[in-house]
Amino acid sequence: MSDTRRAFLRTAAGAALALQGLGALSACAPGAPVRGDGGRPDFPPLEPDPAGWLDLPKGFSCTRISKAGDVMSDGLFEPDAHDGMAAFPVAGDPDRCILVRNHEIGASRSRGGAFGDNFERAGSLSAAQIYDRTAGGRPLLGGTTTLLVNLRTGRLERSHLSLAGTATNCAGGATPWGSWLSCEETVERAGDNAQRDHGFVFEVPAQAPGLVAPVPLKGMGRFVHEAAAVDPETGIVYLSEDDQEGLFYRYLPEATGELQRGGRLQALALREQAGADTRNGSGGLAIEPGRSLIVDWVDLDDVEAPDGDLRFRGRKAGAAIFARGEGLTLAMEEGRPTVYLVSTSGGPARLGQIWRYRPSRFEGRAEERTEPGALSLFVEGRSASEFEIIDNICASPHGFLVTAEDGREDNFLRLVTPGGRVFPLARNAHPDRSELCGPCFSPDGSVLFVNVQKPGVTLAIRGPWGSLVRAV
Repeated sequence: MSDTRRAFLRTAAGAALALQGLGALSACAPGAPVRGDGGRPDFPPLEPDPAGWLDLPKGFSCTRISKAGDVMSDGLFEPDAHDGMAAFPVAGDPDRCILVRNHEIGASRSRGGAFGDNFERAGSLSAAQIYDRTAGGRPLLGGTTTLLVNLRTGRLERSHLSLAGTATNCAGGATPWGSWLSCEETVERAGDNAQRDHGFVFEVPAQAPGLVAPVPLKGMGRFVHEAAAVDPETGIVYLSEDDQEGLFYRYLPEATGELQRGGRLQALALREQAGADTRNGSGGLAIEPGRSLIVDWVDLDDVEAPDGDLRFRGRKAGAAIFARGEGLTLAMEEGRPTVYLVSTSGGPARLGQIWRYRPSRFEGRAEERTEPGALSLFVEGRSASEFEIIDNICASPHGFLVTAEDGREDNFLRLVTPGGRVFPLARNAHPDRSELCGPCFSPDGSVLFVNVQKPGVTLAIRGPWGSLVRAV
């Protein structure tokens, strides 16, 4: 048995236990109408932030942990375009946690990376530490950074580049064995901007003290990856695709906790209708919130998809399409894992949907055919004042979901209750009004971390979380 497998067995139970606080999500019927204020006068309003970062309810505050351009502990610059992120515990040290953070920098960009505007600091890396370069030889600027944060003092104690030479690292997901799956939201082909094809997932162990070997997990498919969520019981990885006609995937690894050994990639299909369109627009299924839809999973071949056509072949084989699948998170409900998937531009108003997938007791095994998993529409946006263009999502240890927006005007963090009611939790008060992304709670549940993609900062939100639970 490998060390990775042992680590998985040690931590999977712990991860499931840590998520038990979300059991309340099953206490109320799903699918209640979405409302911006929840229809409740007792939910605290947002108050202006004197520092100009986030407007928050009374009693809450935010501090800046780091910003783009800071010199990190390894002597490199903190890249910009902060995006998906996860928090990990530090063994034996409850006062600290590790953040692993994506940087959504495309292959064509030549500024805003870790090496300086003239790439003067790129020489400190070996060729083996950089996944790819442009045709002219400069490293691609996407990747991840890793931060050590002191939860007691609120200070950043260490930071370094942990994945280099990838492109458009948007979201991803944490694994139960203590690593971050960083997803490339691009299918950039080899050419002027890159020497290799892109569109893969890379694994970054949170405890790695420096740059990790940039190994693409090609068995997880080549497509416009967005997010990932891992079932701690089975090790199955669920994957979203940011395309207007994207698919919802799962990866069945050959060995739990050892993704690099390969596995099977499948796409979700609705038994009711092959190739179903879940956008709830004209010409597709009319899906009411709360309605349970029986699911099958379609095997996919040629998953490295050099032509970038995996979603087309998947739908032809019967897979359902989702309008820009983005955030994914996993919660424990009634002792069983439940996956929440964001469809960023789904719904008649194209403001977004949140789907709930409840896996089969026999997920990934032959028996699931007779006891299949089920998909249901949890909430659907009807007005921009309620929510607009949800991007990332995370399950909190306090019994609610947190969503982050990438809309046209003001962008909010929203709290989503077990019954599907939506409340404003924070508003981006920075003049750039860019998207909020990467929400994740510290292992002890005391701090909500979030990124503001432009100008590129990571913020820590503290406050009386229990009072919010009582308010909703």
